[in-house]
This record gives sequence, structure tokens and C-alpha cells, in this order.
Amino acid sequence: MRAAHGSIRHIRSGVYAVSESAKDAMGGGLYTPEQKKRRDETVWTLVQGVLAPLQFLVFAVSTVFVINFLMNGTGLVVATASVVLKTLILYSIMVTGAIWEKVVFGRYLFAPAFFWEDVVSMGVIALHTVYVLMWLTGSGSPQEQMIVALLAYGAYLINAIQFLLKFQQARSSRADSNRQNDYDDLTYREGAHS
Repeated sequence: MRAAHGSIRHIRSGVYAVSESAKDAMGGGLYTPEQKKRRDETVWTLVQGVLAPLQFLVFAVSTVFVINFLMNGTGLVVATASVVLKTLILYSIMVTGAIWEKVVFGRYLFAPAFFWEDVVSMGVIALHTVYVLMWLTGSGSPQEQMIVALLAYGAYLINAIQFLLKFQQARSSRADSNRQNDYDDLTYREGAHS
């Protein structure tokens, strides 16, 4: 049996082994081999790898400042500055992430591999933008502004978890592929000695 460029092979036990490229061709993998190559070669992967943990660090510190302000009524300037900084980093990571997605998948947003992450990201951007607009125009009380910031942070946390799960899926897929390759090599050597 042959499909996806010979990547489905019959193994002596009667089980069919499906290589990673066949999984990708059938929609089972996160990246096709070409997409993996582009992902690994583009500088935008490194940019995302730097900005994502930086954004999370700023989010964690800012969350403490925002909650402190809401609980104690002190530290508004620091809380505001931290939310604005978090928002600027978010905008940066979204622009560079869209460029990364274009390089790797051929479209700026909503590539099938990251469709739902991008959908939630739009909500995250919208909530952060609402906060910034409230702050710039003086709409709502400082407490209301900080509540909107916390809502934006909640959406961001959900989105961050989505991406972490997606990257765990990619890592797991890579490990499965490596195990399959080891099994294929062993099966090939056993067959050669039969």
C-alpha cells in the first residue's frame, strides 16, 4: 500500500506504519515538511521565542500591580504603565506573529494549524485595545479600567494556554515521529536479517 509519496509502509506484523509526512498530508501533523523547514529557517521564529516569554513575564508582574491597585487603591501609575507595556508587547508579538505565519503557512492569519489560537488572539487584542482607549480618553473610573485590563489578561491567559498546548502537540508529534523512525529502522534491520 502506498500513499503520500510512499510514506505508508506495511510492516511484517501486518500493521501499517504512517510516517510523519503522511500524517501531515492527511492533516494529522502541525507542520508539513516544507513548513517545518521554513519555520526553522526564519528569524521570526526566534523573535516569537523571545517575545512570548517576555510578554508572559510582563503579564505576571502587571497582574500583581493591577490586583494591588484594585485591592488597596494604591499604585495606579505603576499598574497603568505595566498594562500599557503589556499591550505594546502584545501588539508587537501579534504583528511579528502574523509575519511568521505568512512565512511558514503562506497567510498572515488564520492558517488552519493555528486557526482557533488566532481567533482567540483577536479577542485578546480587542480587550487590550478597549483598555488603552479607556485610559487614553479617560472613560470609566480607574477601577473599571483595571477590571477591563484583568478581563484582557484572562483572555490572554486562555490564549497562552492554547499556544502551549499546540506546541506540546508539536513536540509530542515530533517524539512520536522519532519513535516511529526508530521502530522502522529496527523493523528494517530485522527484515534484512531474515
